[in-house]
Amino acid sequence: MVSVPRLVVAAPSSGSGKTTVATGLMAAFAARGLEVSPHKVGPDYIDPGYHALATGRPGRNLDPWMTSEELVVPLFLHGAAGADVAVVEGVMGMYDGATGPGMPGLGASGSLGGGDPASTAHVATLLDAPVVLVVDASAAAGRSVAALVHGFRSFGTARVAGVILNRLGSDGHERMCRDAVEELGLPVLGALRRREDAATPSRHLGLVPAAERHADAVDAVRRLGALVASSCDLDAVLALARTAPALTAAPWDPAEAVAEAGNATPGERPRIAVAGGPAFTFGYMENEELLDAAGAEVVRFDPLRDEALPEGTRGVVIGGGFPEVYASELSANEPLRMEIGDFAKASRPVYAECAGLLYLAQELDGAPMCAVLDGVKATMAPRLTLGYRAAVAVADSVVARTGERLRGHEFHRTVTEPGHGAGRPWQAAWQWSTSGPEGFVKGGCVASYLHLHWAGAPWLAGRLVAACGGERV
Repeated sequence: MVSVPRLVVAAPSSGSGKTTVATGLMAAFAARGLEVSPHKVGPDYIDPGYHALATGRPGRNLDPWMTSEELVVPLFLHGAAGADVAVVEGVMGMYDGATGPGMPGLGASGSLGGGDPASTAHVATLLDAPVVLVVDASAAAGRSVAALVHGFRSFGTARVAGVILNRLGSDGHERMCRDAVEELGLPVLGALRRREDAATPSRHLGLVPAAERHADAVDAVRRLGALVASSCDLDAVLALARTAPALTAAPWDPAEAVAEAGNATPGERPRIAVAGGPAFTFGYMENEELLDAAGAEVVRFDPLRDEALPEGTRGVVIGGGFPEVYASELSANEPLRMEIGDFAKASRPVYAECAGLLYLAQELDGAPMCAVLDGVKATMAPRLTLGYRAAVAVADSVVARTGERLRGHEFHRTVTEPGHGAGRPWQAAWQWSTSGPEGFVKGGCVASYLHLHWAGAPWLAGRLVAACGGERV
């Protein structure tokens, strides 16, 4: 039995202020000297970056679709080890999750009554955590707000245990909304006024990542913490978090996950270089923990600034991010581009997701890139592509075997040309129902738009490490 005070911050819809409230609560509790564990429902990479600034701990994602229902609580406990309180930011509307054509179910989710698979309500039910509902009251009077809250409290099994009112216009507006909600027997834990200075800059994929605006982001998080501390009853919120019962699962252990996947660690610790810096900010902490557990020495490099890979690099991982914003700077770092090109062309292991794919292309919006994928050109597209993907490997690679099935997600606004076909010097990596063959496998390189959370498939890490050590499993 493990006791972790915890709560889930949810909302009726996107844009209600979940990130403002969740990040503000994290920062406010941390300012009190509490050790705060930050979590985010779903696959999003950007919000956890702000959570990390607020708490000084890695932001962790909880996604039952990509990892499995069974891993949600163990992964939560792993991330929350040693914390005084955990704050979980929800995704979209409270009951919105992984639905739509071609989206397989999650088994127990229907019987849990926790909303759509991978929804905030689903995760809150799995965690047995009280929910704080953030309600945007900017365009509603008191009793309409209460009717909305009543509907969310009575629908499904997630336990709505408190309300934070957001974007209130006046003292009178607050009194009307507060009185109406409290008539339901629910506490109003906070009331935030309309504040333009609480906004965080956005662009084509959502919020601007914290790593791209570090000084400004630190200041923004500090202001959010002060705003929430002055507008919410932190003692009451903390008391609510402490009502969450003990959890019976054991924390997730990356070493156990690697062992259970059947991967033998190599005799040496091959050095795997992971791209970072402002252009490559997307990645799950558990992926690096699995690489370490599988026997790798994980080191960081910044393709914007470092002119060479770390000495002794045996494998490269390039995750997601915004290389399109930094295309000219990435292109200008010709020494590193040439080295990565030579590294990959020597059939050494390179694993790339989304931004990594763009960086390995011949060019990005006309700017020369690493040219690992000769002739592939990436350009910005008019529409955003996003969603969960049930992928099937259609070629052997350093991480997957033909026919293996994995769950991931897409999140990009670029396209690559040409695609696949006779005479191409590469094979496709994946296939899913909504598209033709996707991604590229060429020698030791696998690059695609597919983002994967390796806790759901820990053998990926073991295979990559083995390939870096000269083995194949």
